[in-house]
Amino acid sequence: MTGYPVGVFRRRSASAATDPASAESASPEATESTQPKGYTPKKGVPTPKRRESEPVPRRPLKAPETRKEAYQAYRDRLDRQRGRGTASSNAIKGVPKDEARYYRQQDLGEARAFARDFVDSRRSASEFFLPFSIVIIALLFVNVPMFQIGVAYVLWPLMMVTIIAEGVMVGRTVKKRAAEYFPDDPAVKGIGMYAAMRQLQFRRLRLPKPRLKVREDPTPRRTR
Repeated sequence: MTGYPVGVFRRRSASAATDPASAESASPEATESTQPKGYTPKKGVPTPKRRESEPVPRRPLKAPETRKEAYQAYRDRLDRQRGRGTASSNAIKGVPKDEARYYRQQDLGEARAFARDFVDSRRSASEFFLPFSIVIIALLFVNVPMFQIGVAYVLWPLMMVTIIAEGVMVGRTVKKRAAEYFPDDPAVKGIGMYAAMRQLQFRRLRLPKPRLKVREDPTPRRTR
């Protein structure tokens, strides 16, 4: 009877001695399951600072100080954007290297080049649309009721009808001839609207720049 309690106390002391070892060998899942809800275990490593984690420190952009610098930055950005969507100057047939930056994706192809040459080789009233509009707006300020009525209800509609008629005629002609010259060119689709929109631009402001002078033959050389 006297040895029984001693054995009990010995078992307890032995299990108590093994408790730290068993706690260390316990799995993380078991340890986390005993923690209260919302508990976040320590990482063991301090979180690096933002400037240490970034390989290259950020530098503030230098804003242009003059109008010339701002314009140059705008031109550089525009050149980069156009360079992504267009081919290199060596890949564009018949395009000078110094003018390749003016070409967009919709400007490429022999069919589109023919449409531009056709529009550039002739004079039209549509290319003076902007100057005409400014003149008509200025005439509306003349304090003569009958004159204002004539400008608003005669001159302005006449100009709009002329521009629309020229656009339709040029678009149909260019589309028909381009389909004959370049039957396999996918750029023929939509070429009529492309030619009509170019005709609305003032000749000196057209991009790409005109290759032909007025009254020159726009027919492609290979079809002559």
